[in-house]
Amino acid sequence: MKKGIHPEYKEVTVRCACGNTFKTGSVKDELKVEICSECHPFYTGKQKRTEKGGRIDKFKKKYGME
Repeated sequence: MKKGIHPEYKEVTVRCACGNTFKTGSVKDELKVEICSECHPFYTGKQKRTEKGGRIDKFKKKYGME
C-alpha cells in the first residue's frame, strides 16, 4: 500500500435509534443507524409471518382466482 493516500481506519462506536451501542471499525468518527440486530424483527423473533397470507388472498381476489 502506498503511504499517505489511505484514510485512517479506527475503532468507532455505532449508535442505534433503539439505544444499543457497539464497537466496529470505520474511517468515520461515529456511525448512527436506524435499526440493529437488537431491534430488528427478523433477529428478535417478532417478525409477522401472517402478512404473507393476506397478500396472497388480496392477489387472488384482484385477479379473480378464487
